[in-house]
Amino acid sequence: LVAQGPTDGDGIRFGVSFGGVSTVALSVEFFRDARSLDIGVGTWSFRDLSLSTTVRQYFGASALKPVVGAGLWLAAARPTGEGERTGLALVLRAPLGVDWAMANDHSTGLIMNVNRGLWVKRSDPEDDLPMNQRLVPLPELYYRFTH
Repeated sequence: LVAQGPTDGDGIRFGVSFGGVSTVALSVEFFRDARSLDIGVGTWSFRDLSLSTTVRQYFGASALKPVVGAGLWLAAARPTGEGERTGLALVLRAPLGVDWAMANDHSTGLIMNVNRGLWVKRSDPEDDLPMNQRLVPLPELYYRFTH
């Protein structure tokens, strides 16, 4: 028995992820056939907050589906010292990976998020170093439940 998931109609998946754009995150994914909108809220260290929104495309009709996407990740870190301000970063992200639909509406997946910074406001107001323009890969493992 294969669970219903993306590419099998319309629905919503709720989940938790480890890695990627947060150490731990909660997500909700709205899907229609082979496309979805994934929204995640997470943290790296419980002193920051990450919000990501990604459009995803799933391929194939088997239980193991390749997935690619594109989206944005906004990270905010609260000040930790005197004279600091809230740090912010906006990052372009491209998830590439596989989604495995298991029995009874459960899914798991492994994603490699390829990220590139777009804009940064550092916590230290005197830190005016330019933003690093390199691509940063961040692996992610997730679990999802279809509702």
